[in-house]
Amino acid sequence: MDIKILGTGCANCKATVTLIDQIAQAKGVAIKLEKVEELRDIMNFGVMSTPGVVINGKVVHAGGIPSRDKIEQWLAAA
Repeated sequence: MDIKILGTGCANCKATVTLIDQIAQAKGVAIKLEKVEELRDIMNFGVMSTPGVVINGKVVHAGGIPSRDKIEQWLAAA
């Protein structure tokens, strides 16, 4: 599972990376986690508010830290 976190490095972006990583490890789901910090690259995904989450090329979240339940649903669907 390829997950990209879109954000310029703010506290919410860092918290999102940490949360997704922790939940994936707890669930035993193998992920490739990548941070995308270039504004141009973030805009290419059409995300205007960060953090954004892209899973396997599809934007699944934008703006604010996603809930633990939402992250678990994403990982379960993979």
